[in-house]
Amino acid sequence: TPSPTSPVDADVVQVGSTARGTWVAGDRDIDLFVRFPPDLPREELQEYGLEVGNAVLPAGREEYAEHPYVKGRFEGYEIDLVPCYRLESATDIQSAVDRTPFHNAYLEQRLTDELAGDVRLFKQFLKGVGAYGSDLRTQGFSGYLAELLVVENGGFRETLEAIREWQRPVVIDPESHGEVEFDDPLVVVDPTDPERNVAAVVAPENVARVQHHAREFLGDPRESVFEPRDIEALDAADVREYVAARGTTPLAVVFDAPDVVEDQLYPQLYRSRDGLVRGLEGHGFSVVRAATWADERAVLFVELAVSDLPAVERHEGPPMYVESHARGFYEKYVDGDAYGPFLDGDRYVVERDRDVRTASGFAATRLTDVALGAHVESIVEAGDYDVLTGDEVAALADEFGVDLAAYFQPAV
Repeated sequence: TPSPTSPVDADVVQVGSTARGTWVAGDRDIDLFVRFPPDLPREELQEYGLEVGNAVLPAGREEYAEHPYVKGRFEGYEIDLVPCYRLESATDIQSAVDRTPFHNAYLEQRLTDELAGDVRLFKQFLKGVGAYGSDLRTQGFSGYLAELLVVENGGFRETLEAIREWQRPVVIDPESHGEVEFDDPLVVVDPTDPERNVAAVVAPENVARVQHHAREFLGDPRESVFEPRDIEALDAADVREYVAARGTTPLAVVFDAPDVVEDQLYPQLYRSRDGLVRGLEGHGFSVVRAATWADERAVLFVELAVSDLPAVERHEGPPMYVESHARGFYEKYVDGDAYGPFLDGDRYVVERDRDVRTASGFAATRLTDVALGAHVESIVEAGDYDVLTGDEVAALADEFGVDLAAYFQPAV
């Protein structure tokens, strides 16, 4: 596509944590937004944005979110150069990135040096407990959300004290202008957009995790909470020991990870994990816990308390007094191979042959019956996956040793 040739009025604004002095150790990202007039066609905004990005960062690479932008390195810093529209109000946004300059302006007016320091402390706290990051793998607290909470509560300790007392539903509306009711575990109404929940991505587990650690820290302040948990990878022998000690049956569905970005991959993996669990439990298998991981390959991991079932299953009919349905049930089975029909209380009952007797058999033959993510569903329909059970899951240790350690050594 040829680059646009007509001149256009644009400006550049630095946004994000480096602009506001709220970055923490390890954050080496600088976000530069190039703002274009709102009447510029979307296609031209993308073309101009890439042209500017490639000129400023000639060794950079093009990335794609809601629209393309350029990412590169400069003097050891990771630079995101993102095109957006220059708007009067965040309610006029044409793409999600258009909100960011409004977030920046709002916080710059309210963040003192002392509060910025408290934001850095709170962000490190969130990192330490494993709840920092709004990516769809982590489903945690974004940097903007962390800043809003500290500004709203007036400091780091004050924020933890507020979190300690949170009761569902948690609704925080800094500008008292919310226009929408949200069904999320944590609601923080965007002060620049009354129709947006800044905390929409935060999983219930991460709300609970942060509340737990806030209570623990306030009761016993300690530096270790600011450091992420150090997890040592398990080897195959370790995995076999855990499996033997727990007396359960692990099952893993393994396939090549779909070639999509993490924010597309993990929602599909979570949906697939949950679909597999529902399918197993719906067929009578008892699930203890489940997880999913991805690297070069992806894994749907399920631990079963019951993985083998009898040859027959009980199937109850309607009560005898519901005549038409009871008669239909009786006539369906009376000349079949099932045990019965017979009466148990006021119902007809049969004991019929079970179609799937093992969890591994279900995973091998019935995965197409459960709700899966789109890319995972395509893989399953093509049969491009393996099923590992029992000690066989130890073979995953080379690639997923840390994930297996986190699974078998769970912590809040």
